[in-house]
Amino acid sequence: MHLSLILLTIGLAILIRLVWARQETAWVKRWQTALATFLLPPLLLLMTSVAVLCMGTQGQMLGLQVGWLGYSLALGFVGFAGVSLLWLFWQGWRSLQQVRTYDILDLIDQTGYLLDSPTLFAAQIGFWQSKLLVSRGLLQNLTPAQLDAVLTHEQAHHHYRDTFWFFGLGWLRHLTTWLPNTEALWQELLLLRELRADQWAAQRVDPLLLAEALLLVVKAPMTDSNNNCVAFSAALPVNRLEERISSLLTPSAEIEQSKIYQWVWLFLSLFPLLSLTLHV
Repeated sequence: MHLSLILLTIGLAILIRLVWARQETAWVKRWQTALATFLLPPLLLLMTSVAVLCMGTQGQMLGLQVGWLGYSLALGFVGFAGVSLLWLFWQGWRSLQQVRTYDILDLIDQTGYLLDSPTLFAAQIGFWQSKLLVSRGLLQNLTPAQLDAVLTHEQAHHHYRDTFWFFGLGWLRHLTTWLPNTEALWQELLLLRELRADQWAAQRVDPLLLAEALLLVVKAPMTDSNNNCVAFSAALPVNRLEERISSLLTPSAEIEQSKIYQWVWLFLSLFPLLSLTLHV
């Protein structure tokens, strides 16, 4: 019976991912839809696995005997999730320790670390309390006004704790790369994250300056594969760069999100735990 429950959850997870399609709608709706579609499948799988482990290998569900096969699959998935989390955390911690060896910079209203590289690069690195990393090339090639715009954009990432939340999202992505639309949803969330930071910065600096800086930095992007690195500009496809520029040139009101909606997906992901009541 445990195996049937796991297979049912996998089928539901695949169905949720297959019905998603990228839409050209308001930022908030796109964010809520993409986030829920990205989060629900792995969380359902994790909660189902936890429920199976809690029920053990003895007893019955709906009159059917439970056994070792479903229990072993659940144990393997939870074990893989735990090992993956530790591995990703170690990668992030190692990157953060390396950044702390760099020279300290006193920038506009904030402290950062200097990356001795001619590449134009700015990023937040870390977890909850992220650290600002700025390259020497960025300081030398941008005007003070453009640099201020870029640093304000990075302040937005710190404000929204993007390094922390996307570390968690990156972990779930790692667990479910085999599900449909995982990479497409991940890229959509990355884009929406940058659009949110752009709009937050555009409320405080000239959007045109930020757009100019983006065009300069994107010519020589420097990427980091770790999920705890939020860079100002990665290697953007042309259409996504155009979307960011267009959004900056037509700034909207400050982005607001429904507080209630943010917890709906978490509530739904707990449904598999109700199966515990069916175990005798």
